[in-house]
Amino acid sequence: MYLAQFLTIAVIHLLAVASPGPDFVVVTKNSLSYSRRVGVYTALGVALGIAIHITYCLLGIALIISQSIIIFSIIKYIGAAYLIWIGYKGLRTKAKSEVDIDVEKNEKKDLPISSAIKSGFLVNVLNPKATLFLLAVFTQVINPETPKFIQTLYGLEMIVATFVWFALVSAIFSNKLMKRKITRLSHWIDRVGGAVMLALGIKVAISTQK
Repeated sequence: MYLAQFLTIAVIHLLAVASPGPDFVVVTKNSLSYSRRVGVYTALGVALGIAIHITYCLLGIALIISQSIIIFSIIKYIGAAYLIWIGYKGLRTKAKSEVDIDVEKNEKKDLPISSAIKSGFLVNVLNPKATLFLLAVFTQVINPETPKFIQTLYGLEMIVATFVWFALVSAIFSNKLMKRKITRLSHWIDRVGGAVMLALGIKVAISTQK
């Protein structure tokens, strides 16, 4: 029974984590703008965000949040505001000249580890959609009689799978050949990513679904 639950959860979670969203955008952006190292630490931040969601789902706090209009609205609007702010910054990215690109290659430093982790963590932990998704998993997919120890193992699998997936995304988009080909389009990538973040933030803010 537990194996069947595990496989169901693993497939559902993989489909959810692989679908483009704020996590994908921030990991891709950091991988392209900085390095694979920064991208991997951003992926770690996303996984830590998932760990927070899973923890309060295991403790039953997520159910309280989802049933409280005030608490859920506060989380929703904070998350929406953060996505909109990131999107706004991305839309303001300016095109770079050949000279700017050459100078940036020589002078640009990697994002500090703490900043990389924080960027992935905040995007994920402030996303109310992640709360609702994991709440659905823990209340509708997992049998209520499943021991907490087994549920914790399910949660650990989702955390590890999240990190592995986004570390793979980072490896792909930080590849030197790919970065060399799209460096001159980096401002458009930032703008498109910004537009996606902005749209997601607005969608979250105006959503009435709980």
